[in-house]
Amino acid sequence: MQPNLQQGAKPVVEANKGFQVWWQMTRPHTLTAAFVPVVLGTALAFKEGSFHFGLFFAMLIASLLIQAATNMFNEYYDFKRGLDSEHSVGIGGTIVRDGIKPKTVMQLALACYGIALLLGVYICANSSWYLTLVGLICMAVGYLYTGGPLPISYTPFGELFSGLFMGMFIILIAFFIQTGTITSGSILFSIPIFILVSAINLSNNIRDLDGDKENGRKTVAVLLGKKKAVILLAGMFIFSYLWVLGLIISSVAPIWTALVILSTIKPIKAIKVFNKGVLPIQMAPAMKATAQTNTFFGLLFTVGIFVGHFF
Repeated sequence: MQPNLQQGAKPVVEANKGFQVWWQMTRPHTLTAAFVPVVLGTALAFKEGSFHFGLFFAMLIASLLIQAATNMFNEYYDFKRGLDSEHSVGIGGTIVRDGIKPKTVMQLALACYGIALLLGVYICANSSWYLTLVGLICMAVGYLYTGGPLPISYTPFGELFSGLFMGMFIILIAFFIQTGTITSGSILFSIPIFILVSAINLSNNIRDLDGDKENGRKTVAVLLGKKKAVILLAGMFIFSYLWVLGLIISSVAPIWTALVILSTIKPIKAIKVFNKGVLPIQMAPAMKATAQTNTFFGLLFTVGIFVGHFF
């Protein structure tokens, strides 16, 4: 069945079935925001001559679980605040559309946090207990993004918090648990991913701009308006690629990291779709392309670091 795209019409969104219900509830397109930083941070550590598979694997799973739990908190609180309906576009709204009980969603989110906490204990025991505070803060931000009396998602700081805690901090933690230190180089390498993870959040807010405005959210997209928000998104994309170019010119990054240029097809698609789309369902592919930009950019960046280490 094709969705009705007439102005003012409710989009037809089919319910998920079977395993797809549970998989979609994790919002899989956002999980790369957790996967890419861990891989990149580990690649940077490997470049410094340090690698511990157990710590890498524990960090990877913990990050994915925290991201999935954050998405479930989002699902739960959007339902509780009446923001979702069976017509919700995208992969949110599984409670009202797919019949999952709100209590079950919250329990799954807390279970993900519980497992992540156990993995965190292993990581701290094999690196530094100072990471305990950092990990707990990251988990608190994941909950407070949509939970609590003043959710971060209702403010203009969603992009900043998501990029900082699920982009830059994850890279630096992944690097630290392998090397025992943080270097200026690891910080410089983390900045484009910080920007691109923020871009995922911004793209989501551009798609949901009208609904967010009606529900009193003051996101960057709401404050700027769609046209300026899309320009900002384009600027974030351009900045990320120019930053890598700057790292190459300054000899901080190997020439092989220029491979990121192969991912430019995705941000170009995102901007084109956002400029053309009017309804949320029309702009959903742009949000997906933004997430894919982070994925492909991050993986190509990582490959470039690995290749540059050997050649």
